[in-house]
Amino acid sequence: MNIDGIKTLAGSIRSEVSKAVIGQDDTVDLLLTALFSAGHILLEGPPGTAKTLLAQCFAAAIKLDFGRIQFTPDLMPGDVLGSNLFNFSTSEFSLTKGPIFTDILLADEINRTPPKTQAALLEAMQERKVTIDGKAHPLNERFTVIATQNPIEQQGTYPLPEAQLDRFLFKHVLAYPSREEELAIVEAHGNRTGMKTAAAFGVSPVVEAAELADAVNSVSQVRVQDDIMAYIVDIIRASRDTPTLSHGASPRAAAALAAASRARAALDGRDYVVPDDVKALALPALRHRVILSPAAEIEGRTTDETLVDIIEQSVAPR
Repeated sequence: MNIDGIKTLAGSIRSEVSKAVIGQDDTVDLLLTALFSAGHILLEGPPGTAKTLLAQCFAAAIKLDFGRIQFTPDLMPGDVLGSNLFNFSTSEFSLTKGPIFTDILLADEINRTPPKTQAALLEAMQERKVTIDGKAHPLNERFTVIATQNPIEQQGTYPLPEAQLDRFLFKHVLAYPSREEELAIVEAHGNRTGMKTAAAFGVSPVVEAAELADAVNSVSQVRVQDDIMAYIVDIIRASRDTPTLSHGASPRAAAALAAASRARAALDGRDYVVPDDVKALALPALRHRVILSPAAEIEGRTTDETLVDIIEQSVAPR
């Protein structure tokens, strides 16, 4: 598939999702970027901001299997992965697959379960396979985690381990809609209290699996010039050198940012990356990979403020 075809395809997906989800254009763009760069995304925001509906409609528009796990404090790793159960009729163990065996997995309120269960996703997110009783089971190559979490300051939450956060391509913070968008939401959804399904809004697939795989493979051909590669590396290394951060971004973050920039360029109809692609994605790609220093916290600084300063101070290529 050529680059123009990817841009057209992305427009069709946006159009289908917008049938049910009003606003959230920036969230849909990041979901598309994550999909075309084979990454996962963490959505943080208050309840009632259409995170679940958005994930359902996104999966429906690209004709991928959708699965959902409601993370709770008593959820166990086996509830996520599945387990081998003894079959008395055959006298053998057989695998009962857990909900992780899907294409688009909504990990709802992922920070409401203890780290032991959160860690069940580590191998799946990094290698797209899971190991159960010593045997590896592959997942679909399009396997994508869309995780949601409530802000940490709410009661009953567990901070995600740094190793798991680093496996998310993006962390996106959802805001409340504008007044005009909220009026439109009430008009579209105010006739019932329960949430409608994607099908009820007329959301239908606009791409087949083979076409989607072709588009994803084409993104890797987008060119990144040496000076833009250096620009990405300079931003990452600056996050390790600033005293405001006690822990900067890893080399994995640099590779992830480059891959995401390629996807953003393709979605915009270009076969080359420009500095604005990097600038637009640097904040959601890095905000969950760095840790604010204690002194900066006392001063009232935020991670986003620090990263914005780093991005603005890094010299972009002409």
